[in-house]
Amino acid sequence: MGRVGTEHVLRNLQLVDGRIMDIAIQDGIITAITPASQAEGESGLDCSGLYVSSGWIDLHVHAVPELDPYGDDIDEIGVKQGVTTLVDAGSCGADRIGALYTASLKADTEVFALLNISRIGLERTDELSQLEWIDQDKVLEAVATYPEFIVGLKARISQSVVKDSGIQPLKLARTLSEETKLPLMVHIGSAPPAISEVLELLQPGDVITHYLNGKSNNLFQADGTPLQGLLDAVAQGVHLDVGHGTASFSFQIAEQAKAAGIALNTISTDIYRGNRLNGPVYSMSNVLTKFLILGYSLEEVIQAVTVSAAEWLGKPELGQIKVGQQANLTLFALEAGEKLLKDSEGDVRVAQYYIEAKGVFTNGSFITG
Repeated sequence: MGRVGTEHVLRNLQLVDGRIMDIAIQDGIITAITPASQAEGESGLDCSGLYVSSGWIDLHVHAVPELDPYGDDIDEIGVKQGVTTLVDAGSCGADRIGALYTASLKADTEVFALLNISRIGLERTDELSQLEWIDQDKVLEAVATYPEFIVGLKARISQSVVKDSGIQPLKLARTLSEETKLPLMVHIGSAPPAISEVLELLQPGDVITHYLNGKSNNLFQADGTPLQGLLDAVAQGVHLDVGHGTASFSFQIAEQAKAAGIALNTISTDIYRGNRLNGPVYSMSNVLTKFLILGYSLEEVIQAVTVSAAEWLGKPELGQIKVGQQANLTLFALEAGEKLLKDSEGDVRVAQYYIEAKGVFTNGSFITG
C-alpha cells in the first residue's frame, strides 16, 4: 500500500457527470474544487483518465480475520478495494464487538458495525438456532457502550442459520430494534421461514440484504414479477441491499428487478476471504461492473455506493465532495477490455469495459492498493 504527501492538487479528475475538475487538498481538507487546470499550485498529481467520487461505502462485509469462513482483514476489503467506509454486517455479537471496535481504530478504512443479535456472532454459522444465544441484556449493553460504532442490528434469517427456531429470531430482533431504536439488516435465503413471514416483520429503514438472490425463497414470482410483499416493503421505506456474496446474487433476478422498476438502493459485496480470493465477488470494482452490464449507468452505480449508502448510514457528508470537509475520495478507471463476470448461480456474462479502483484519499493521505 503506497502513500504520498500531505499537500495535494489532484488534477484532471472526471466526475461521473462528465465534468473534468481539479481538487486541492490541504492537511486532509478539501480547499478548492475548480475546473481542470485552474487549481492553484505548481505541483500536483495528474489524474487524467481517472474518475473520482466520494469514497465508496460497502454496506455489507465481514471484517474479522479470525472468523472462518466469514472473515477477512479490514483494509484488504476496505481501502485496497477503493472502499473508504465499510459496515461489518453481523460478524460480531455482543461477545466480540469490543474486539472489532478496537481493531477498527488501527485501520485506514472507516468501520461501522451491525451487531449480530446472537451474542456469539459468526463463531458458528447457525448462530440463531438456539434462542438463548439472543441475549437481550447483552445487546442493550453493547449498543450503549458503542453508540457511534454500532449502526444497526443484523439477523440472518435463513434455514441453515435458524434451524428449528423458525421466524422467532426475527420477532426477537424486531423487539430489540424497537428497544435500541436501531434498524435491522435482515439476511434472506432458503426457507423456512418463508419470505412472506420475513417481509411482514420489516419496518421503514430496515434493510433486506441479498435481495437479488436466485434461491427458491426469493422475492420474485416464477414469471419474474416481484412479490406483492416486496412492493409493499419498498413503498413503506424498506431499503434494498445487494449483498452479493458467494451464494446471493443472480443476473437473472437482477434483470427481473430492473425490468420491474425496482430501484437500485445500495450495492454491497458481502465480501470475505474466500469469495475475495476465489470469487465470485473478488472486489467491489468487480461487483459494480456487473451492474454496468445489467444496463445501469455509471452514475447510478456509483450513487449506490456513495450517496445512497451514506444516507442510509445517516451520514450524508460521506456521500459528498465539498470544499471545507475532510477529503474522502475514491479514484477509479473505466477500462476497456473483455472481463468475464460470474454470478452466484454460475451464469457468466462478458463485459466490454469494467470499473477498476485505483486508489483512495482518506485520513489525509492518498493510498494506492
